[in-house]
Amino acid sequence: MNQNEANTGQGVEPESNQAAEVKSIERPLRETSSMETLLEEQGVGLDFPRQGEIRTGVIATLGENEILVSVGTKSEGVISGRELEQIPPEERSSFQVGTEIPVYVVTPEDANGNVVLSYVRAREERDWEESEHLLASAQVFQSSIIGYNKGGLLVPLGRLRGFVPASQISLVRRATSSGETSEQRWAKMVGETIRVRVIEVDRERHRLILSERAALQETRESLKERLLDELQEGEIRTGRVTSVADFGAFVNIDGADGLVHLSEISWERIKHPNEVLKVGQEVQVKVISVDRERKRIGLSIRQLQKDPWLQKVEHLREGQLIEGKITHLTKFGAFARLGEELEGLIHISELSEQRINHPKEVVKEGDVVTLRIIKLDPERRRIGLSLRKVDSPAYADLDWKMALASEVGGTKTAEAAEPPPAPAVEESETSEPSEVTGEVETGPIDVDEVETDLTPPSEEEAKME
Repeated sequence: MNQNEANTGQGVEPESNQAAEVKSIERPLRETSSMETLLEEQGVGLDFPRQGEIRTGVIATLGENEILVSVGTKSEGVISGRELEQIPPEERSSFQVGTEIPVYVVTPEDANGNVVLSYVRAREERDWEESEHLLASAQVFQSSIIGYNKGGLLVPLGRLRGFVPASQISLVRRATSSGETSEQRWAKMVGETIRVRVIEVDRERHRLILSERAALQETRESLKERLLDELQEGEIRTGRVTSVADFGAFVNIDGADGLVHLSEISWERIKHPNEVLKVGQEVQVKVISVDRERKRIGLSIRQLQKDPWLQKVEHLREGQLIEGKITHLTKFGAFARLGEELEGLIHISELSEQRINHPKEVVKEGDVVTLRIIKLDPERRRIGLSLRKVDSPAYADLDWKMALASEVGGTKTAEAAEPPPAPAVEESETSEPSEVTGEVETGPIDVDEVETDLTPPSEEEAKME
């Protein structure tokens, strides 16, 4: 054997060993490939789960200590032990064989070869995904207050507990809270519905921050649009005072603010809304105007209350004689107080038969005089009085009937006699067209507001009749 043959012979053995090793490695690969090919040809595939993956599974078996769920593998996954105890009883009672449920893959394969699943984790993960979607879209959602701590309110989003800091609670809700402790401030709010917006999501720190103020700012305009479309004048709604200003108070009804003007807050004269109202107070209001173009809603509180003026004048009748005390003189007439809280106006044309330039020519402040009521105006809450018609023949018949009713009926006074219709008259020749009005007030009279638009009957025409 020559050297070449020897070298060749020596080289054959190592070459054969390498080939054998290669073949031993390629064989299982070919077998695996052929197995996958066979499964593909038969339409069978194994989708092996991965840790942290969320799948939709089908309940295969319901047991007292475990639930088997089919998740597309050769064997069912299992929900058991402490995980099973964390599922709320009402949800667990709804589970049935064949029901689809979301599951979270805790372990693809444990020591016993089982796929360990979690229903609670799956629901939480989907809630986190929902919270991230709400954060990105800035959408508002409605929930309820389930608890509180010293910093604010706890509001659920699915299985997650969101936190509404005190600074993010609406001013209206905060106005209703009082007290030094968190229990005093927030406890009574538990169970109330609340509209909030997600403003922060941090999965790692398990942090979900919500805001009621942000939600209200975004929805106020849309709510007002809807309310303007459906609101009708004359409706009565319940609302809550959101703010007060010198000119009136804003009341929120169904998410939109309407204005209660200062004059529509109370029948009594007030200087500022805070004399009657406070922020957060719940009130009933009447819709008195709806301006859809300017997006304004006019409301009234006093129109839902009985006018105290009507009660004060129930015993008065037109044509009746009454005693009054002169309280104030103006260039157009004199004011007289009737009792403790009523005042009426004696127009300058009703002070004397003669033409006068100023009421001081006939009366002075402090004089107590007999007057005749010639006008009661409930709409403007005014009483018109006359001094010159006290002895007028036009009212002689009425005076006799009223005196007779008082004499015969005892307690039945002016109500027993029907006053005759006010005689129509021509304009006085001794003065400009006169108007007899009066205004009933419980406070000082603003003489600049007094209007004179009622023409009293003339003595001459009364005699002609």
